[in-house]
Amino acid sequence: EITPPTWYYHTYNYYLNVTIMPWLEVAYTCTLFKAEALGLKPYGYTGFTNQDRYFSVRLRALKEGQFWKYTPAVVLGTSDPFTSSGDVIASDKGNGYYSRFYIAATKHIRIGKETLGVHLSYLYNRRIEYHLNGIAAGITYNPSFHPQLRLIAEYDSKDFALGATYLLFNHLHAQVELQRMKYFTGGLTFQFRLSGKDGMKKQKRNKELKQKMK
Repeated sequence: EITPPTWYYHTYNYYLNVTIMPWLEVAYTCTLFKAEALGLKPYGYTGFTNQDRYFSVRLRALKEGQFWKYTPAVVLGTSDPFTSSGDVIASDKGNGYYSRFYIAATKHIRIGKETLGVHLSYLYNRRIEYHLNGIAAGITYNPSFHPQLRLIAEYDSKDFALGATYLLFNHLHAQVELQRMKYFTGGLTFQFRLSGKDGMKKQKRNKELKQKMK
């Protein structure tokens, strides 16, 4: 239920997501196709035999609290903006199945020891079978007694969803969601820093310093 109608079956995806700079995030996602959906069964193919590939980009235009303490974070983004069926941007058909453009604002509010995130965005695409053109909103909650947990309630301009994320061992990020409050989606992400606090470069440098001291 979370995928466009092209996927009328359960499927999987995998992705690589890199925050190149604090204000720029780029991702590459592949979603698996079944041969039956592509009309390849008469040729002897069955099951997952192909995949849809697309890039996503998020640009943070404003940082939360920038210029004014009430300033929300503002992000401009797109996913799957091109279709190879004519190389058209924001095409209404073709293979840009996850095409969308959006602007989103986020503000975190402290209530006592607790933190609530309030999110508002506008989504747009021209897809015939999965049209998005409207307001989306969400609320996130990080409990102070267990900050690794984040609870999510959202409306994506079409449906409501409930979800949660959980950070295990500082690197393994688990995600679950109930689309339309009943259809399960889940995933795991391994995340790490290449530099900076707890980054791989810093860890390597510390190891080299210890070896020199010995």
